[in-house]
Amino acid sequence: MRWFFPILLLTLLPGGGWGCQLPHDWRPQSEPCRAELAEIIIYAKVLAVHKDTYSVYNYLPWQYDTDLFYSAEVELLCDQAWGSMLEMPAGARFNLTGLGYFPCHSYTVMENNTYYFFVRLDENYNIVPHGINFQDPIFPDTTENKRMFASLFQFSNCTSGSHHHTYTPEWDWQEDNRLLCSTVQKALYEEEDRVRKLSQKVRSLEKANNHLREKVKRIKRSLRQVKKESKREAILMKQILQKEQKERGKLIAKQDTGKQLLKKPVSHKL
Repeated sequence: MRWFFPILLLTLLPGGGWGCQLPHDWRPQSEPCRAELAEIIIYAKVLAVHKDTYSVYNYLPWQYDTDLFYSAEVELLCDQAWGSMLEMPAGARFNLTGLGYFPCHSYTVMENNTYYFFVRLDENYNIVPHGINFQDPIFPDTTENKRMFASLFQFSNCTSGSHHHTYTPEWDWQEDNRLLCSTVQKALYEEEDRVRKLSQKVRSLEKANNHLREKVKRIKRSLRQVKKESKREAILMKQILQKEQKERGKLIAKQDTGKQLLKKPVSHKL
């Protein structure tokens, strides 16, 4: 079933259109950080998988196609040693619902396989996957995952043969003195947000500065244009004045010549 669903999903959604909208500031978190935020961590075996005829989590446009949604009957093999909200004995069986394919994530399992689960109780006390940060809360039982969870948590209430580190009193001291990854990551994200906001402010100031520079350039260009036009007008005015002076000079010269002719004595012959 784990490999059947992606093929079906691609068939139903040409072009891979999920319609998923993650928060604009979304960033992936590491498994240890998400494990610290998980309500409940269990190690369990999937006994059977059942298609869901109806699910409160089945809210997609293709919600009536029940091949995309299912629940799993699981057997509890181990519970986390501290902070667990489950009150079940080892070997207890229960339904894990809310599995299938959703807009931003998918929760899938296969029968007869064992997994580490991040789970939580919903408002109706159904046990559902705890998909912290829109990331997969289901981890196959691999050597790498077993090593990772062994370094982070000790388990209790385990069935025989589960081969997990069980709870010891020293673990409380370790937990009290361990620097929480989620706390450090939160501080780093806050610092990243502060840097991002400062960067946005710097970009805004640079943009305003560029606008101011362009404005200054336009003003300088206008001043140069005004100076050129003023110079051109001054030259034109000078030419006009020179022309007027020449014409006035010619007029004065003509008037002087006329006066001289009038003053010339008239000779009378007897």
